[in-house]
Amino acid sequence: MKHAYLSPSSSERWINCPPSMKLSEEFQEEASSYAKEGTEAHALCEHKLKKLLGLESKDPTKDLEFYNDEMEECAESYASYVLEIISRYKDPLVLIEEKLDLSKFVKESYGTADTIIVTDDEIHVIDYKHGQGILVDVDKNTQLMLYGLGALNLFDGIYDIEKVTMHIYQPRRENISTFEMSADELYKWAEEVLIPKSKLAFAGEGKFESGDWCRFCKAKNICRERANIALEVARCEFKLPPTLSDEEVEEALKHVKEIEAWIKDIKDYALKKALQGKKWTDFKLVEGRSNRRYVDEDKVARVVEAEGYDPYDQKLKGITAMTKLLGKEKFNELLSDLLEKPQGKATLVPRTDKRQEIETLKDEFQKEEI
Repeated sequence: MKHAYLSPSSSERWINCPPSMKLSEEFQEEASSYAKEGTEAHALCEHKLKKLLGLESKDPTKDLEFYNDEMEECAESYASYVLEIISRYKDPLVLIEEKLDLSKFVKESYGTADTIIVTDDEIHVIDYKHGQGILVDVDKNTQLMLYGLGALNLFDGIYDIEKVTMHIYQPRRENISTFEMSADELYKWAEEVLIPKSKLAFAGEGKFESGDWCRFCKAKNICRERANIALEVARCEFKLPPTLSDEEVEEALKHVKEIEAWIKDIKDYALKKALQGKKWTDFKLVEGRSNRRYVDEDKVARVVEAEGYDPYDQKLKGITAMTKLLGKEKFNELLSDLLEKPQGKATLVPRTDKRQEIETLKDEFQKEEI
């Protein structure tokens, strides 16, 4: 699928780091199996929604390489979610896989929204995410904000739109979330942030900035700014944490995730170049360690069984596998009283994380003293 140069899907990157677009031009786009799986899941979602709405649609299942029961369930639940929103209104306008012209705000830009629902005073923009790895945050999500602007551009003159409600539907991460902005707030963001940043990005100008958006940048392996961030933290002279000030520790913590990603990307890049024939001065390719494995497991089992031994270990199915075996309703009926959710291990996260802060023993003692 061809994307706009400044596409909504990459907008978080070019808004936060405008010159990264020009820097990435020399690198070829590498299609991944995850991207193809996501594309196929979207096609199935479109079909399921159209069928629920009584619209004509050809079932794409037989042409889907990654189709399975999970994808089927995800697509059906997405269609039901959209239908529930539609049912709140009387005769709303529903647009499925709607291509939006965004050139009024971003030069030569366009994008395709999964579902748009237009009512007398509100627009809903619903985006399906099939990915299981990265949790997509709906709050101030620039991709959805761009879709919202595109929808406003189409309908704000016909309807008296007051607000835009944006939805992320990411079932494999149990992430169903919404974020609202007034139409005025969206237009203000476009004028103050989107349009100026897009002009810089299109011209290859502006300041390099490192952040979460780097993970999708084609130039991330050799980006000087990413290296500078990592090396800046390292300039704490590799002191042991107790010898750093609390302020230095907290500043380092802010960049740990980026540094870990940068280190992995550097190693992956160097390995890829070596496999292509690059001879690094101080590093060489060697064969990694490997474990023995059976050539033919069925044959191994038959040989061992012939000797009178049982070659198999029995293991209780995990909760996810057991739920699929029994079905959710039967699983809950039979096993809900046999489940527990132990307390998770304490972990340090940014204050923007939505999970509730836990109290320490020191907090408890301070409360008692009060």
